[in-house]
Amino acid sequence: MEEQKYEYLADNPNSKVMPIMLALIIGAFFAILNETLLNIALITLMDQFSITLPTVQWMATGFMLVMAVVIPISALLLQWFTTRQLFLGTMTVFTIGTIVAASAPTFPILLTGRLIQAVGTGLLMPIIFNVFLLIYPPHRRGKVMGIIGLVIMFAPAIGPTLSGVIVEYLGWRYLFILVIPFALFSIGFGYKYLINITEVTKPKIDYISLVYSSIGFGSLVYGFSSVGESADGFANPRVLLLIGVGVIGIALFAIRQLKLKEPVMDMRVFRYPMFTHAVFLFLIIIMAMFASEIILPIYMQGPLALSAATAGLILLPGSILNGIMSPFMGSLFDKFGPRVLMIPATIVLSGTMFMMSRLTLDTPIWVVVTSYILLMLSVSAIMMPAETNGLNQLPKRLYPHGTAVMSTLQPVAGAIGVSVFISIMNARQLHFLKKSTTPEDALTADLALVAGVELVYFIAFAMSLVAVVLSFIVYRATPREDVEEIK
Repeated sequence: MEEQKYEYLADNPNSKVMPIMLALIIGAFFAILNETLLNIALITLMDQFSITLPTVQWMATGFMLVMAVVIPISALLLQWFTTRQLFLGTMTVFTIGTIVAASAPTFPILLTGRLIQAVGTGLLMPIIFNVFLLIYPPHRRGKVMGIIGLVIMFAPAIGPTLSGVIVEYLGWRYLFILVIPFALFSIGFGYKYLINITEVTKPKIDYISLVYSSIGFGSLVYGFSSVGESADGFANPRVLLLIGVGVIGIALFAIRQLKLKEPVMDMRVFRYPMFTHAVFLFLIIIMAMFASEIILPIYMQGPLALSAATAGLILLPGSILNGIMSPFMGSLFDKFGPRVLMIPATIVLSGTMFMMSRLTLDTPIWVVVTSYILLMLSVSAIMMPAETNGLNQLPKRLYPHGTAVMSTLQPVAGAIGVSVFISIMNARQLHFLKKSTTPEDALTADLALVAGVELVYFIAFAMSLVAVVLSFIVYRATPREDVEEIK
């Protein structure tokens, strides 16, 4: 009897899907955890290495810069190497970076290790998304993507909490040391259980596209990340030049992709309306979340005078609920579609951003805890359902390109959000101090920082209103093969 063929591996009752998922999820959790693991440790690193805030900020923005450069080539790598080769390779690179950072005697070496970590992390997420899209049929992806959401949202969300406790009681080096055994376990587990899922076609490599991509995304993230390095902010000629070069590079990259028969990152994914819708919503949520995870700890350790450990623990309830609710939100998405989740979630997000724009020196801790819980719950109900819905509309041939686009947007939006919001906060602080009659006073400095935090969250509130509008025009997407390619 001829063996029955299954379109998706998960539909085959004899397939061993669970070990594949576990291998990918374990590696992804600890790789992505590092995106925000150092947020609360930045002040400690400033003291340890005698460096300034704009310099230490490269631990966060440099990480996102490298990811923005390497992720666009992930679609190409997915077609050149097997799933197993890519996973083991990226996790090995990540582990090497972690070891370098853990043993770093100086800040430049620490930053080097951090950037090596970013290479592995940047390539890992597109691999995971693409594999899961190929394993599971569209009607089962919500719950599965919710589990991925537990990783990509819960891991960075719990990073500040773990960081605060580890830095306070063990020291900053243990932020890296404790990750090493888990990374090695993931490599061993993947070596034993992971099989190849993707099809190796080895398309022609267009090196001009790689140059445009690297210059475009790299310059854009670098430009926005450099905003806080001078008093001029966005008026600094070097910043404007870098951002301009980035925009031109990305435009040239996109145009070239539309002309190639085998593009590095196929821009035709934007011809599918729900994918484009998901991209806009994804950008808003990432910027709001990343900015919040940087600015809220600064507010708590500054004007509220809380320790790193206390600030981390305050974020813990929201982080835990975010992780717990992601798979549940995915199940609801499978059952009811995106609109039922997104409309109330975006409204809650807007209300939360407005509430956080009212923070003061006297704001009770319970208000901060509640606000962060609402923020993370709304994010869990928006981001993964939106991303899953958008990817569901793509035909299989565009899965690697859709996941590459989404994965590229995360560090780009994160870098832009962090740099823009920190720049706005600093500008508001300076303006407040300039108008004050007692700029040297400690209380005045705290009031200035609070004024900056309030402005940042008010702008985030305005952005969240756009998300509310987008939630009302979303619909459940199904795979489409009928969109003609651009000639």
